[in-house]
Amino acid sequence: MTLLEEASLSYGITTACQMLTVPRSWYYRQRAAGGLAEEKPESRPTPKHALSEAEKVRMRTVLNSEKFVDQSPREVYATLLDEGVYHCHWRTMYRILSEHDEVRERRNQRQHPKSTRPQLVACGPNELWSWDITLLAGPVRRLLYYLYVILDVFSRLVVGWTLAEGESSELAETVIAAACNKQNIRRDQLTLHADRGSAMRAKTVAQLLADLGVTKTHTRPYTPNDNPYSEAQFKTMKYRPDYPDRFDSLDHARNWARAFIAWYNHEHHHTGLGLMTPAVVHYGQAGEVRAQRQHVLDKAYAAHPERFVKGRPLAPKAPDQVWINPPQPTTVSGALPAEARIGAEGMLTVGPVISDNGENSSVVEEKLWPAREDKYSLFSNGELFQNA
Repeated sequence: MTLLEEASLSYGITTACQMLTVPRSWYYRQRAAGGLAEEKPESRPTPKHALSEAEKVRMRTVLNSEKFVDQSPREVYATLLDEGVYHCHWRTMYRILSEHDEVRERRNQRQHPKSTRPQLVACGPNELWSWDITLLAGPVRRLLYYLYVILDVFSRLVVGWTLAEGESSELAETVIAAACNKQNIRRDQLTLHADRGSAMRAKTVAQLLADLGVTKTHTRPYTPNDNPYSEAQFKTMKYRPDYPDRFDSLDHARNWARAFIAWYNHEHHHTGLGLMTPAVVHYGQAGEVRAQRQHVLDKAYAAHPERFVKGRPLAPKAPDQVWINPPQPTTVSGALPAEARIGAEGMLTVGPVISDNGENSSVVEEKLWPAREDKYSLFSNGELFQNA
């Protein structure tokens, strides 16, 4: 029995093929043929007209010489022909370089560090927020309005938003602080995820989050899939049937956004939430609503069981965990412990989060709000306004 067959008995064929980097199609072909081939096919015989080892060494020396080290084999081939020299075809030059792993830039080059893939999980409301800014077209070309939206990832509830004529880190700072105040966020409770826009990476925003005890994470460069929930919410907004091509004024855009967010929070039955509205999930009413729906389905099933060919229908359930970039099944097994939290740099940690003074953050009630706390507040729909 081969290693692949042994692994498939313990982990299943799909997981075993992934672990051993073997295509499943190859496995099935070998099994259909009567057994897995344990020996590799013989290597291709060397043609009689191939270059000798000495000729290959001489050709490689030419390719890596100071004259040709920064040129492609095609350039080397053409230059040598112009000089009246022929060693081999340029495809043979590529093969010689490939044997020594030199089909690349042959000089030392500075490389950007590989970005860490953020992995974030929310097991309840106000554990993980994502925020972003989208543009709304104004009445004339190049006149844009900037819509700031903060979204709770677990419930998809819009917890804070505002509309302005420009992008400003100070305004973003104000919206975040007001949203934290309205939702009664404790220190070390929340992770705020965003892309790498200028407002998101501003030092003032970073300092505010440090003061509030909020962990901040960012997407990888040029990777919008790392912030999927904000992007999906913007798509839902811009695909609404009453979304205009252009807004007549800032007030027009603000009134439309106010009506949309009210609909999104309290009327939109979200597929990813078991057809619950974000407000129902955010404020802990999902169990009650699901029980009521199940009662209706049970009555329908009792009246006409023949219409339900798969048996008793079950009301959809909202997920217990919501991930950004969930880990692959081969790297995580079992359920996530209830005490799991999101730590610094977006990595998952297990166990209670301890604050700087050694206390469990779940019982720490201290808040550290900016001095402008009394200047700005949020309406019940999450919209930012300035106090009188």
